[in-house]
Amino acid sequence: MHFAVVSLFPEMVGTIGQYGVVGRALQRELITLELENPRDHASDAHRTVDDRPYGGGPGMVMKFEPVAAALELAKGKLPDGCPTVYLSPQGQAFDQAMAKRFSALPGMVLLAGRYEGIDERLIESRIDEEVSLGDFVLSGGEIAAMAVIDAVVRLLPGVLGDEESAVQDSFVGGLLDHPHYTRPEVVAGRRVPDVLLSGDHAGIARWRDKQALGRSHQRRPDLLKKLDLTDEQQTLLDEFLKEQRL
Repeated sequence: MHFAVVSLFPEMVGTIGQYGVVGRALQRELITLELENPRDHASDAHRTVDDRPYGGGPGMVMKFEPVAAALELAKGKLPDGCPTVYLSPQGQAFDQAMAKRFSALPGMVLLAGRYEGIDERLIESRIDEEVSLGDFVLSGGEIAAMAVIDAVVRLLPGVLGDEESAVQDSFVGGLLDHPHYTRPEVVAGRRVPDVLLSGDHAGIARWRDKQALGRSHQRRPDLLKKLDLTDEQQTLLDEFLKEQRL
C-alpha cells in the first residue's frame, strides 16, 4: 500500500517509519511512504504558506496555492484510486471500520493541516474525505496522520507476525478486547484465571468472549448499543454481570 503525507513537518511524520509495525512494513517493502512539504511550493523567498483569514479573527490559514501544489505532486507519486484525506476536527470520526475500509485501497494521500486550518477552496476542490481522531483539538494533523497510517498498516496482509493479532484486536468485532495475561502465574498476589491454564480451548474462547462483552458493557456501553447480540452473547453477558455481583 502507498501512503503520501503533505505536512509542514515531514520529518515528524517520517519518524513513524523508524519503529514498530510500520517500520518493519517499510523495510519489507509492504508499504511506501512519501512526504511532501507545502513550503517547497511557496512562491516567495520566505516560503510563506499561511495568511490572515478574510473577515478577521485569530490565527492564520494555510494558503491554497502551495498546499494544492504539494497535494498534486504527492498524488502523482501514487497509483490511481488513492483518495486525498484531510485530517480535520470537522471530519468523520476515525474508527476500526474506517481503518479496514482504507486498508483495501491501493493507497492514500493524507493532508496534515496547521494553524486555524486550510482554505475552504482546497477542501472543495482537492479533498475526497475529512477524518477526525475525536472531539479534541491537536496543534496539527501530523499525529492524526500517523495514527491513521499505523491503524491501517497493521491490517495489511503479511504485516503482523501473527495474522490473528489483527483479528483479535479491540473493536474488530465491535467490542473491546478481553484481558491478557503472561508469566508468572501469580503476581502481587493476583493469579491468572484458572481457565487460561486449563488447556480447554473451547472454554478459553468462551471466557474471552464473555470478558470482551463484559468489559464493553462496563467501559463502553455505547458499543453494545450498536450491536444486535446473539442469544449466546446475551447469555455470556448475563453470566458476566451475575459473576460481578457475586
